[in-house]
Amino acid sequence: MLKGATTASYYWDDASGRNGDTGLPASGKPMQKGLAASPSWPLMTEGYVVYNGKKAPFFVGDRGPGEPSNRGIMLDLDAKTFAELTGGTFNPDTLGVDGNGGKGHIKVDYVITKWGPGVGKKNHPVAFETGAWGKKDRNPAEPVTLTQPAKAEPKKTEKTEAKKAEADKAAQPAAADAKTTELKAAPVAAAREEGISPALAVTMLLTLGGAGFAALRMARQRAKADA
Repeated sequence: MLKGATTASYYWDDASGRNGDTGLPASGKPMQKGLAASPSWPLMTEGYVVYNGKKAPFFVGDRGPGEPSNRGIMLDLDAKTFAELTGGTFNPDTLGVDGNGGKGHIKVDYVITKWGPGVGKKNHPVAFETGAWGKKDRNPAEPVTLTQPAKAEPKKTEKTEAKKAEADKAAQPAAADAKTTELKAAPVAAAREEGISPALAVTMLLTLGGAGFAALRMARQRAKADA
């Protein structure tokens, strides 16, 4: 829907008053992994960030960062997600991130997959002091249509064609054998009716052909009738 890049910080407001937190997030949702603060996007907007090949989902559940957004820090990730992205660990005592080399801000790519239903700017983020977070956006960013690539037809190769030719060739003798069996079956049945041995009937068929055998059979029937 919307793609971009920004600098992200982190926070963790657990309503305990520790580390300067402000209490329950603005959305009314409890602080949790995946909850992020935005200075302008509508609450409950959904998306994900990518940092050094790592992808993490988020939803906008709070407002912020405040003054830092004037300096281009437009996303406040939860501390647990930030720790996961930077290779650190969340410290539940300090509500900070340890073991990531002291990183407090990182450059991330973001993708918005769903806008929240309320007020806020439905486009690239702007600083908190603009007040865009409290205004109804009448001109939201147009969704990006993602299409599935057409399924490619199997490519014909010389090897494939050769295999098909071999299969067709192998099928021909079988068909010929079936035809021969069919031709042999007819005179055998006729021979039984006429009192001719099956072996003689087949010999006559091979010698005279189908038409000759039929003519001979008709002549024998006429001779019987005259008698």
